[in-house]
Amino acid sequence: MSRAFVFPGQGAQVIGMGADLAKSYPAARAVFDEVDEALGEKLSALIWEGDQEALTLTENAQPALMATSLAAVRALKAEGVELAEVAAYVAGHSLGEYSALAAAGAISVADTARLLRIRGQAMQQAVPVGVGAMAAILGLELDAVRAVAEDAAQGEVCQAANDNDPAQVVVSGHKAAVERAVDLAKAKGAKRAMLLPVSAPFHCALMAPAAEAMALALNDVEIGAPVVPVVANVRASGVTDPTEIRRLLIEQVTGSVRWREAVIYMKTQGVSEIWEIGAGKALSGMVRRIDREVGCRNVGTPDDVKAAADALAGA
Repeated sequence: MSRAFVFPGQGAQVIGMGADLAKSYPAARAVFDEVDEALGEKLSALIWEGDQEALTLTENAQPALMATSLAAVRALKAEGVELAEVAAYVAGHSLGEYSALAAAGAISVADTARLLRIRGQAMQQAVPVGVGAMAAILGLELDAVRAVAEDAAQGEVCQAANDNDPAQVVVSGHKAAVERAVDLAKAKGAKRAMLLPVSAPFHCALMAPAAEAMALALNDVEIGAPVVPVVANVRASGVTDPTEIRRLLIEQVTGSVRWREAVIYMKTQGVSEIWEIGAGKALSGMVRRIDREVGCRNVGTPDDVKAAADALAGA
């Protein structure tokens, strides 16, 4: 059986995530210590016993979700599960692509934490609060949403930002344009269209200043070849070349997250089971809506880790 490990993006964060892993596995605890040291602050304290609103701030949520995912990867390793031996691909949703790269050994955990802190700050600062927005369009196919976004732009930015699954595409851009897209989508027969509670319009042209900041930050970071290919958000296909990875991470800030296509690509490459590593189960839900033939497993707690290790031992 061919598997892929996938890593969640923003929205999965919750106070207490990863705490049980850190208590049960010294190797998992060490990830949070590495992240704390890299950032020069106790992010782990915020993750485990802080305020949900503070954790949800983009600059905190991004490294926090990565730390939780990598803690699960290290816990699996402590149980004898080596990523390179059991996974054919890794992929992540938006910031999750950084988690995927760290899990596959392409970027160190410390560098990944610093990059995600910079990414979170740069994305937040790229557009003044209230100027941009994002909206989820449910029940329209990608091409229909692209047409809606184009009609709604009217000289402003409005783009399809996340192609999550056949039932959900997210648009991003100027607030007024996104609001027009919501109304247009409903008129075109969308089952639902609603603004999302996000602090900035991610994955659209308005993020250009953040892309420039990431280009500078990534120049200072060593990127190696991952132990398995990373299915990149903006390409929806596997990548192993470090120069290409660097370029695609910069493109990813303003580019669309092609998650539906990424899952389809992995299936065409023989992947029959996808493991969502870290907090939440959002990606598993998307995978089921994309292709019910692909099996899903969540690995976010010590019990999940042990069950996964037992399943592989019996495989």
